[in-house]
Amino acid sequence: MSGTVRGLVVYESMFGNTERIARAIRDGLRQSVETEIVPAYRAPTVIPADVGLLVVGGPTHAFSMSRVSTRRDAVKQGDVVMPVEVGIREWLGALAADARSGRLEVATFDTRIAKVRRLPGSAARSAAKLLRKLGFRLISPSASFFVDESTGPIREVEIERARHWGEELGRLLTHSATAA
Repeated sequence: MSGTVRGLVVYESMFGNTERIARAIRDGLRQSVETEIVPAYRAPTVIPADVGLLVVGGPTHAFSMSRVSTRRDAVKQGDVVMPVEVGIREWLGALAADARSGRLEVATFDTRIAKVRRLPGSAARSAAKLLRKLGFRLISPSASFFVDESTGPIREVEIERARHWGEELGRLLTHSATAA
């Protein structure tokens, strides 16, 4: 990678918990690279040329990325902070693979309920699989952050873990840029 690269964090959040994690990841990444955060319903479907790291995250619903139906179910649990029509599943489905796909680093994360942390299935792993199919390279294994209940709260220790993960992603990105 030549020139200055930046990070882009695209997230989906129903109750604000995943958004808090996305902001913490952004804050950690900013230790190494300029980083922007954007909700999935407003995210670009063509990744800007100066983005060197794409981080994608959302809540785990029914062992995977949410669907319109699971987001509609979330509305029944409380006030939501994003429209239910577009989550990371729909955004990734519209994401254009381009000639840079193999050179753009990606990472994925999710939030999940702490008491079922050992259950299989993960929005982050599902997103990573889709991104690999589009030709993107994973810079790091997917990460999960835990909320107490569907609507939260999320503990500060998880926010801090997310910030540290963002710092690590920044180190990995800057290391891969200098090794290229």
